[in-house]
Amino acid sequence: MIDITLQNFEAELIVASQQRPVLLDIWAPWCGPCRTLGPVLEKLETAYAGRFTLAKLNSDEVPEIASQLSQMFGVRSIPFCVMFAGGQPVDGFVGALPEAQIREFLDKHVPPGEELPAEDEAPADAEGDADLETVLGKLAHAVQADPANDAARFDYVKALLELGLVAEAREAFAPVAAKAADTLVPSPRLAALATWLAACEAAASADPAALQAAIATNKRDFDARFALAQTHLAGQRFTDAMDELLEIIMRDKAWNGEAARKAYVAILELLTKPAPKPAAEAKTGTLELAGKAAVVQSDPLIDSYRRRLSMALF
Repeated sequence: MIDITLQNFEAELIVASQQRPVLLDIWAPWCGPCRTLGPVLEKLETAYAGRFTLAKLNSDEVPEIASQLSQMFGVRSIPFCVMFAGGQPVDGFVGALPEAQIREFLDKHVPPGEELPAEDEAPADAEGDADLETVLGKLAHAVQADPANDAARFDYVKALLELGLVAEAREAFAPVAAKAADTLVPSPRLAALATWLAACEAAASADPAALQAAIATNKRDFDARFALAQTHLAGQRFTDAMDELLEIIMRDKAWNGEAARKAYVAILELLTKPAPKPAAEAKTGTLELAGKAAVVQSDPLIDSYRRRLSMALF
């Protein structure tokens, strides 16, 4: 497995794929499905015993390449995987697909050969499960140690939702539910978490196919469109959810107490990285030297969806 940067893109992806297929996994640290898909791809790279190379590209760090490939394939969400062969992108898929479907995809593009025995793959799975348990354990401990630490609780509930542990997330969120609903002293991140949690609970009884059929019959069926957006949000298909919500906003900004706009803003909040803490001040004698100001790196995807919302509202 290799990490793709602007510096090695040509050599490790374009040139290398002329010798052997390269599967590029476009991901981001905040993306739950990306963390689910990553270990599966790594296991398959080992199982396929050199018949393809796995490359990973952090879309936050290399947005130029990620945006270009997304535009080429008409894709707006991650994880997004692109197969390179003969120096060209030839195929791709979106989302954390089941392993069986990924194997079908790979078998269309990689040369035939023997796979490693299944037992050789087991340690990777066990290690991945252990990593997830370790992360959750640390987050749970941080919340228990300081129940008033909203940042730690946010990270803990978010991790639970990313893993599909909705009941556990609801229980962990309960102590801050009132604070999330407080309009006098708003907490945007907790309110966003409440929106995500509600979507996960609503999606459990939703029928996406029926909702899509209802929308096809009546594009102004906002109840169906909002419910479909909730299924996307529950499935961590954030941009798909915002696309549906934007359709409501463009047709009726005030629908259902601006529910669509509020949900859209909540998703943007979930996707936005928290501002890094400023560097600590250094002191020399009586002269204080302030650390550099912390700067949040702009995300082209989030900026694009903010602009689309502004255009729809104004």
